Amino acid sequence: MKSPSFTAVRFFRTTSRRRGAAVSPRSGRRLPFPRRTPPAVPSQRRALSVPVLLLAAFLAQLAGALLPVLPLFVAGSAAGLVLDLYLVRRQPRLASWLARVRFDVTARQLLRDMLIVVGLVRIPGVGPAAEQALALALLGGYFLHFCCQAVALLVRRTRTLPVVTRNIDASALRLCPAPPRLLARQPSRRLLHFSVPATAGLLATAASADALWGLAGLGAMLVVSLAGTVWLATWLLPGRRPANEQQALEWLDGWLAEYRPTVAMYFSGGTASAYQANMWLTTLAALDGRPLIVLRERFMVQRIDATDVPVVCVPKVAHLMHLERSSLKVMLHPANSGKTSQVLRIPSIKHAFINHGESDKLSSCNPYAKAYDEVWVAGPAARERYQLADIGVDDRDVVEVGRPQLAPIRPYAGPPAAGGPTTVLYAPTWEGWTDDPGNTSIILAGENIVRALLADPGVRLLYKPHPMTGSVDPRAAAADERIRRLIAEANARRSAAPGPRPGPEAAAELARRTAELDELTTTAFRASADEMERMLLQSAPEGGRAAAVAAATAAWEEAYWAAFPAWEHLVITGPRPALYACFNRADLLISDVSSVVSDWLSSEKPYAVTNTTGLPEEEFRAGYPTVRAAVILTPDAAGVPGLLESVRDPGGDGLAAARAELKAHLLGPAEPPSIVRFDRAVLALCAEADARRARMEAAAVRETREEQTDRVLAEERGRERTPEADGSEDAVTA
Repeated sequence: MKSPSFTAVRFFRTTSRRRGAAVSPRSGRRLPFPRRTPPAVPSQRRALSVPVLLLAAFLAQLAGALLPVLPLFVAGSAAGLVLDLYLVRRQPRLASWLARVRFDVTARQLLRDMLIVVGLVRIPGVGPAAEQALALALLGGYFLHFCCQAVALLVRRTRTLPVVTRNIDASALRLCPAPPRLLARQPSRRLLHFSVPATAGLLATAASADALWGLAGLGAMLVVSLAGTVWLATWLLPGRRPANEQQALEWLDGWLAEYRPTVAMYFSGGTASAYQANMWLTTLAALDGRPLIVLRERFMVQRIDATDVPVVCVPKVAHLMHLERSSLKVMLHPANSGKTSQVLRIPSIKHAFINHGESDKLSSCNPYAKAYDEVWVAGPAARERYQLADIGVDDRDVVEVGRPQLAPIRPYAGPPAAGGPTTVLYAPTWEGWTDDPGNTSIILAGENIVRALLADPGVRLLYKPHPMTGSVDPRAAAADERIRRLIAEANARRSAAPGPRPGPEAAAELARRTAELDELTTTAFRASADEMERMLLQSAPEGGRAAAVAAATAAWEEAYWAAFPAWEHLVITGPRPALYACFNRADLLISDVSSVVSDWLSSEKPYAVTNTTGLPEEEFRAGYPTVRAAVILTPDAAGVPGLLESVRDPGGDGLAAARAELKAHLLGPAEPPSIVRFDRAVLALCAEADARRARMEAAAVRETREEQTDRVLAEERGRERTPEADGSEDAVTA
């Protein structure tokens, strides 16, 4: 096999969503689990209509108060209150969007109350004494609101521990359920809801000229606000106060001493990057020793998939140094981040970079890798990649361990059955942090590829875009939406023709399997649950949960595929079904230069890679070793029909031998299994950590002995110079 050249490297140097779900694109059909969260930006219609209605309500309230026109004033005030209640309950994203332009709930309620006070002054019938009493009561309500907010701040501070845990019994930290979030974490909603009786009473006073209505409404607001503040303050009593920072850190030291972890996975990243850690969970759990997961961001604790491995989140770097006093020997890093350098300061721990996938992109040979003690790669190809990149990684520090996550991928079993569908998985990668054209095919070639596949009546398309598609380049997000529409339209055409379709029992089975898997892998938190309450609920797991999750996942996958007709195209997002489950269902992969290709090669099935770099095919193959056994597609997707024919024809596949050879070059030998090689690498690095600690302890002992020897010698020399004060004449004479 040729050694890889870095033509692509030279080329690039010279050119410069929350857990979702699988969704059937067919109209009207939804799976019984949530869809991918849409972007947190309101639609254009809502973004225009609701603020316009709010503005109209405030203008009506203002005009009714100044003119004065009582019906207009009451209608505008009531409409504004109803619109605000609708916003906070049904359109939280739109409410957040308004808050970003400094027109949040508190500002709107203050404006509404100010206009009501102006209206009461302008509308005849309410005397000055009543107006003063109403105004004072209203100010009292705002005073209690801010008192409640001060108490809420204290409660949140006491309930924010320096560490967050999962799968650990942390009851010693005196954890307790959280207070209602309306009182503790939603000040704007609290003000709005508690102001409802006050606003209603004041409007009744304006309409009837009877101050008792306003006083009654304001009285109700005062009572509710006072009761809420007092109730919230009970969480500050000694019986409900959790451990303080020092006590929590002492507990962490004690737990580490009792658990005695040996190997940990360290991870830090953004909201969409949890998949980089999740792919290593089963491998981490299968290692010899006591594994641990160390996180840095609090939100990431709930984004880690179901696992029995203990999880500890340590947000502050000063607290992270407590790991230095633990038995931890090796730390595995699936990704680089700004906070990685903080944990590399701990000299007693050996660090290995394991990456979250290998490809021919520049990100797979990042210069940051030389900061680790070792760099673990799948096979010889990655070793050569680091050598040719010449970024300072010593070849002696590169360890080939294979890819243990690939064990679930089934090997190639021949072409698709005659008369059956040819299942094609199109899994483009995301656009990356640079604007290089070769990062993703979805912008330049995605629609052409999908159209060519959908034009073949014998193809079933599985479309699984990268979770971060569209996060940097809006063109990728737009192309993704257009591809989804193409698939939905193709499914609509196919559904019009008669064909076999699963019965309702298939959907019922999927719903049952989904409920079983969700019960094992998710924790149902009440709406008011905070970080501490989740720690309380996610204590040490029951024995055998990991095996139960694996069995439930396999059953769910079977039910999922059985719930759809064999001819129906699918758009698959989120963690279910997993990428490797899609591998096992597909006869052909079309992707980009990414780790997806390397993983797919473990099956030795046919695959194609789209060349959107602008390089000639010869240079493209030479620059990217993972594409050497692939069919290369141009952005116009003209080669798709021929590609499909080669997959279906047993004699038309001329790249089978090349795929087998490339598999060994990329992933290493089949024996011993990758998990065995990975575990040996962990044990070897643990031994190095033990050896270093032994050397440090021996050096400390030698230093202590030398200090003691020097002290003894100094004392002896001092006694020799000083005559003994025994009172004898000889001593005095001497």
